[in-house]
Formats: sequence, structure tokens, C-alpha cells
Amino acid sequence: MARPEPSKAEQESLDRRFMAAALRLSRKNAGRTSTNPSVGTLIVRDDGDGQKIVGTGVTAVGGRPHAETEALAEAGELARGATAYVTLEPCAHHGRTPPCANALVSAGVARVVGAASDPDPRVSGKGYAILRAAGVEVVEKVLATEAAEQMAGYLIRSLKKRPEVILKLALSSDRKIGREGEGQVAITGEIARREVYLMRAEADAILVGIGTALEDDPALTVRLPGLENRSPARIVLDRQIRLPETSKLVSGIDRVPLYVAACLEADPHRRAALERAGVRFIGTETHEGGVALPELLEDLAALGMASVLVEGGAKVASTFLSEGLVDRIVLFQGPDAIGEGGIASPIDANHIPAGFRKLRDMRFGEDSYAEWVRDI
Repeated sequence: MARPEPSKAEQESLDRRFMAAALRLSRKNAGRTSTNPSVGTLIVRDDGDGQKIVGTGVTAVGGRPHAETEALAEAGELARGATAYVTLEPCAHHGRTPPCANALVSAGVARVVGAASDPDPRVSGKGYAILRAAGVEVVEKVLATEAAEQMAGYLIRSLKKRPEVILKLALSSDRKIGREGEGQVAITGEIARREVYLMRAEADAILVGIGTALEDDPALTVRLPGLENRSPARIVLDRQIRLPETSKLVSGIDRVPLYVAACLEADPHRRAALERAGVRFIGTETHEGGVALPELLEDLAALGMASVLVEGGAKVASTFLSEGLVDRIVLFQGPDAIGEGGIASPIDANHIPAGFRKLRDMRFGEDSYAEWVRDI
């Protein structure tokens, strides 16, 4: 005996459930899909014995093939009459391969449930229009807020022509981020540090100022078993090219790209030495004695970067905040105080700029975590 059709409320609940699964899937290649976002797609059908996933897909490393193509290939003929859950509106423009919207139509998909809308003018609304014109039922904006949060880098790059800027700071219990002249100071525990590595793995780049690079000599890589190859590009704001060739950043250049943002007046001999070591340079303009950040972000977007994780130091964080360039704030706080000689954080949980809303609180061992976002 065939199962009865689900009620409207039951169908809405199913749609949210499968879209949540598609969003989890989409994180698989976050930070690895070049100028395309990491999208997740599920193909789901019910042959009378309940809903079953018959095809899954996520945007491939490098950006192609798209998630819909991967999921349809896995589902094969089982896609006919099924429902496709897509975390971003299917593309509608022709490249070397047909648009994903047309591929869904050709596969005989009966219903498409979408989350975020695509701001790309070649796609916006057009993907859904192709589906509806072919008689496919379309349901939009299911978990749209969650999808937009997850794909903020792509959406911000499309709308603002710059990457999403994520400011991450680790604060002691007395709201300090380090101690003057002592290099790296352990503020949070191992569990929190592992979470930072996961954040790095999903970003396109990590950015620090030359002060942090000289003081801490960081590697800025992902040091989790099995995820070492997910380390994003490193960027150092270094107008006068003071970064030593012996630094960990330079010595790790054979594994992870390193960019130095420097001005034209910097020592050409230092530049040549670092270039021989494999450092890539980004020419910068100067504003009030520092790197002109809006112009730098435009250049990073032109390089295909959609998300930049700003990890230090205090001056760099303050400048990004004062210029209104931060889209997401992530604060870890450890249980211990740093005390005398500590470097004050430019921000804490009680002093978040206007325009941000709190997204979540979490705990990692003895450390607390809080995150705020600015609506796109």
C-alpha cells in the first residue's frame, strides 16, 4: 500500500531536514573551490517506502564540476521524478558545459528546493525561471539565512567586490591578546586551537601584520592530521619588506603560498631576495602610513579570494574595525589572566561595533567562543 502524501507541514519539515544535510555537505570543500562557492546538492526520492537520498554532490576542488552535476551523475535514472535540494540557486549561464538549471530539467527532476539566491546577474532569478518554465516545482529560501551565512564569502565578493573579512582574536580572562616582547603566548587550550585550524581550513587566506610576523614567527598553517593540505594562502602586511627569509612563513613556502603586501618604495633588494625564495608580492597604496586596506581587499578578490581570516595583531585588527571592513567577529576567551605588560584587545564581548548581531556561543574545553556577523 502506497504511503500517503506528506502534509504541507510535514513537507516543510522534510525540506528543512534535507537542506540542513545539504548545507553540512557543502562545507566539505569550503575554501577549495576557487572563485565558485562550495555548494551542496542532494537528490531525494520516495518510491513508497520513505524518502531516500539517491545522489549527493559538492562543488569539486577548483570549482568544477558543480554540485548539481555531481549529484545527478550519482543518481542516474533515479533523478527522474525526484527532488533536488541545492544550497545555492542553480546556475543559468552557458560556459563550456550547460547550465545546472538545464541539467536538472534534462534529468527529469520534478521538484527543486533552493536555499540562498545567487547575486550574480548572470544567474539571479534566471536559474529558477528556467526550472519553472520547464514545469519543475520550485521552492525557494529554505534555510536561506543559514546558507547565506555559510556562503558569505561568495556573496560578499559578488556584491562588494572584496572578500569576506573574518576577525579572529584569542583573549585572556583580563581581555589581553598577548604580552609585549614575548612572542606567542598560549591563551586557549588544545581544543580551541583545533577549532582555529578548522577555521583556517575553510578560509581562502590568513592575514597578519608584519609586527605579528616578526614577534611571533608563526607558520599560519593547518596542523590537523589529514587536513594539512587544506592550509590557505598566508598574507603579511609588510610595507617596507621587513620579513626575514629565515621566518617560518618563508620556509614553508614550498607547501603553502605566501603573499607580502608591500609599497613600491620598499627596498628592491629585499624584494628580490624574497621573490627568489618564492614569495608573491602585492603592490599596495599607502593610507595614513599604512596599507590602504580597501584597495588591498579588491586585489585579493581579483586573485579569487572570497574569505580572509585576520589573525593579528592588535593594530591590524583595530584598523580593519575602524574602517568598517570586518564582516564577522570571532572571539575565543581563555580562563587565565595575562596581567601586567599584556597587550589590550581592541575589542571584547562587551564592546562589539554597531551593526553586528550575535550568531552563537560555544565552549571548547575551558575556553569560551562567541561569534557575531554583519548582515550582508
